Amino acid sequence: MPPRFARRLSGALVIALLAAASVRALGGTLDAVVVTLVGAVAAGLAAMGIRGPAPAASGPAGPDVGQILDEVLDGIAEPVLLVRGKRVTCANAAARALLGRHIVGEDVRVAIRHPAAADRLAGEAPLPGRPVELVGLGAPDQRWEMRIGETSDGARIVHLVDQSGRHAAEKMRVDFVANASHELRTPLASILGFVETLTDGAGDDPALRARFLKVMFDEAQRMQRLIEDLISLSRIEGEKYRLPAERVDIGELLEDVYAELAAGGGDRVADVTIGFEDDLPAVVGDEVQLSQLIHNLVGNAMKYGRPGSPVTATVGRDGSGMVRFTVTDEGEGIPAQHIPRLTERFYRVDAGRSRSVGGTGLGLAIVKHIVERHRGRLDIASKVGVGTTVSVALPPAEPDRPTVTAEATVIKG
Repeated sequence: MPPRFARRLSGALVIALLAAASVRALGGTLDAVVVTLVGAVAAGLAAMGIRGPAPAASGPAGPDVGQILDEVLDGIAEPVLLVRGKRVTCANAAARALLGRHIVGEDVRVAIRHPAAADRLAGEAPLPGRPVELVGLGAPDQRWEMRIGETSDGARIVHLVDQSGRHAAEKMRVDFVANASHELRTPLASILGFVETLTDGAGDDPALRARFLKVMFDEAQRMQRLIEDLISLSRIEGEKYRLPAERVDIGELLEDVYAELAAGGGDRVADVTIGFEDDLPAVVGDEVQLSQLIHNLVGNAMKYGRPGSPVTATVGRDGSGMVRFTVTDEGEGIPAQHIPRLTERFYRVDAGRSRSVGGTGLGLAIVKHIVERHRGRLDIASKVGVGTTVSVALPPAEPDRPTVTAEATVIKG
């Protein structure tokens, strides 16, 4: 600070203090003293030509433009690099996290270690050009799209867009269409083959005709179940973000499902045992979907449990206060590496066995979407040779509140 400026500033502060002291001595309030002091300082500074902080572009007193640029880039969630003369001069936090903190100052072709990126960054093609797909950058299963722009002074802006989620969704769509087509084509081919065989004269034998017709009927039923599950899954996905509004008693619903299974007969119905606690709270849910959830889980336990082994379905309250529906079987069990994928569409641990017992490969996918719509939690635990336990925890509904009727009070004069 120049000596002359310091003397003038000191004089302004002395005058301000004297003015404030005078106001206080004359009985002014503390607020009035503060206002006088601030006003006097401001007036002194204004008289010396100081009018507050200068704009950023007016001189060195303004904010650091480089620092502001770094802060803006760090606020971008996707990796962004600024390149001059093929060297990285600036990289935001996302880029440093993906490529390493050492990339600033490096050759950009070394910073982004990918052949497709090196070819594009080394070339003289006009910018911005077409985006470049980078597979395996950061992690083997990650996919990035590299976009390049150019500033007015010739610097390059390299923007990496994570496309892993979009690619995974597209792969799921393709796999779903392929699997659904295969699952429908297989029984259809069987039906057409038997129809052709019967047409060629095999239908003259009553026993052979009856056997063929039974196979055709079973395959047609398999197609019907698959189509119904596909329609059900589509409907549940369409309602995913619309919260259900009914109050449902899971214990009563379990009794209803058990009654339906008992009425339908079957060798395994006698192995099913149900139970539920008293005074369970209701849940806010879609009764049809929750009934389907119970059907699917109990049905899976009956299909994949060992013949004659018990299947237990219970409803209770867990330690967190959630209403928990649990189904346990004593089957072959599921190896641990398969459990994370059980809710994928058409995923099967043993495809041959699943088809032989009538599974469509969509049961647990439907269960997962129903649980998600009800804001619940699905847990699967299994041990090979022992059995499997599947549980669904659902948040309880708020208790019913008594209706209060307001009565008017009449005052008679």
